[in-house]
Amino acid sequence: MTTGDGGSGYDPFNLSQDDMEIAGKIIEIDVGKNTFIDNPPVVTRFNELPVPIQETLTVIAKGVRNITGISFQRFYNQYIKYAGNVGQDLVESIFSFIHYKPIPVTLLIHASLMKSEPDHEGFINFGWRGWEGAFPTSTITGCSANPTLNEKTIAYYDEAVKTSVRRLQPLTSYFHEDRRTDKFGATALTGVQPYMGNEIPELRGNVVFTDLARKKESQLPVRGALAYTRVRTDCKLNDFSVIETDYNFGSQSAYYVSLGTNLNQTKLYLGVYGSMKVTDFNQGTVFEIVP
Repeated sequence: MTTGDGGSGYDPFNLSQDDMEIAGKIIEIDVGKNTFIDNPPVVTRFNELPVPIQETLTVIAKGVRNITGISFQRFYNQYIKYAGNVGQDLVESIFSFIHYKPIPVTLLIHASLMKSEPDHEGFINFGWRGWEGAFPTSTITGCSANPTLNEKTIAYYDEAVKTSVRRLQPLTSYFHEDRRTDKFGATALTGVQPYMGNEIPELRGNVVFTDLARKKESQLPVRGALAYTRVRTDCKLNDFSVIETDYNFGSQSAYYVSLGTNLNQTKLYLGVYGSMKVTDFNQGTVFEIVP
């Protein structure tokens, strides 16, 4: 289960780094335990949950802004985990990890009561709010001297320093503004899937992702973006490449809202919706991505 940071922009209360806050986390649930409770309370902190619920939860990661979905890739006898984290104003990011050491919620609560810090060795930290993907979080304002430019100011310097060595480095980050002709400006990451099929040889072994809408003021109607990146063996940040599609959506907008795959990850399925208004019904289509 994933939860967003729960606040307004820039996580003003730093909930995502607070061990007691449910917000801004990736959580494992032991579904084998019976936790049925009549009228469960509405809470925001782990220590406010009923004890039987606490005992079913372990926290995999913190420092999450807004995870748009988690995917798994079978690699011999282990699973590679991929998670797309929606950015604030600067970048969208994709993270990958195999090994992790989750912390039981009961242990987090005990440490809080003892005013101590639990062992975070092997615990995943995405770095938010001090870091937005690969970059220290910055507030973006217009540049008074040149209206075509903007000014970026590091927002949380102390927290960026504190989490700099603890955070997980992203697999790739892509920008809300990117003037490179072979890239696109991002809006929001909406799906991440590894591809292990043979029908599209260029994509085999790569991680495919979707963005809600390309940020091009001159482009009407709206079109989503499809791209891919490769996991580097040295685990360093990698660039991405755009996948151009030739389907004719006509005059209707096409927001790319989800990305799916089959069980053995040999096929890719793209969810497209024609509107951003929740009251506009029956405008969705699921496509298979084919060569």
